[in-house]
Amino acid sequence: MIEIVALLGVLAISLIIVIKSADLFVDNLVDIGGALGISEIILGVTASAIGTSLPEFGSAVIASLSGSVEIGVGTVIGSNIWNIAGILGISAAVAGLIRTNKEGLTRDWLMMLISSLILIFFMLFGNINWIASVVMITVYCFYMWILIKSQRKHNADEKTRIEQTKLESINKNPEKEEDPKKAINKKSIAFVVMGLIGLIVGCRLLVYSGVELAHIVGIPEMIMGLFTLAIGTSIPELVVTLSSAMKGLHDLSIGTVLGSNTFNIIIGIGIPALIIGVPVETLSLTFDAPVMIFVTVLLMALIKMGKGKLNRVGGIILLVTYLVYAMFRIFVLG
Repeated sequence: MIEIVALLGVLAISLIIVIKSADLFVDNLVDIGGALGISEIILGVTASAIGTSLPEFGSAVIASLSGSVEIGVGTVIGSNIWNIAGILGISAAVAGLIRTNKEGLTRDWLMMLISSLILIFFMLFGNINWIASVVMITVYCFYMWILIKSQRKHNADEKTRIEQTKLESINKNPEKEEDPKKAINKKSIAFVVMGLIGLIVGCRLLVYSGVELAHIVGIPEMIMGLFTLAIGTSIPELVVTLSSAMKGLHDLSIGTVLGSNTFNIIIGIGIPALIIGVPVETLSLTFDAPVMIFVTVLLMALIKMGKGKLNRVGGIILLVTYLVYAMFRIFVLG
């Protein structure tokens, strides 16, 4: 009893650390991005997505190297289902609306879908090995190249817009001085690092306490990976995505989830597969992975139905989908 109370205390404290750290991370990341001229959607699918995915990546690597491969694969697949159906569902339901950028959404959603299909393809062979790893890492490098091209285009468009605005301002008020270029605040960099460290430490404590509680209750290893670890390690994405949506940073909000899912699959499974072969459980291939594809397609369908927006109704549909999946997986399939 004392052990359970202690673990619940650690769970509560770690949750507070994660929430505060995520707030610190998002606010200062946006400040730095604005100073550098980086678009919100690029920030979401790179820095924010990778930063918040580190707990999943670490969990997958540690699980694979320690022989708990079911936890590693389960954590990644479970996290991706939860990220879409749970996190975006909660964010849309609470914020009321998540707007999307058509170009960025199409690019990042397609990449997420492609990476999911690549994973399923290699899962068919029963063992995700170094060949699959090389393919996955190559695909991610190609994705980064596309993002760099997109950012260059964004910078060029932004430069043209700023020059046009300055010209119009000078014509209206010739005596007005030029606004100095916004500099990067060193405190913002420090706070981003602090926020990221807080996310990682807080999330590890959260996962540790959650896993220990799950062991006491007697939850199977694959279920632990799909739900306990998956949701636990995805709490940074939940907090960052919800916080971004509430603050109106919609591109950062949805970009974090899309980029995180791509990173989870390609790096979260690709890197461990480079070191050691990752076996695949039959049920994971025949049920969990297809559900991951289903919710990915459902997300785009709901956004299309919302005319480029994920509204509250769409969010509730995603949440109900996750609850149905979770209950069926735990109580029917086991």
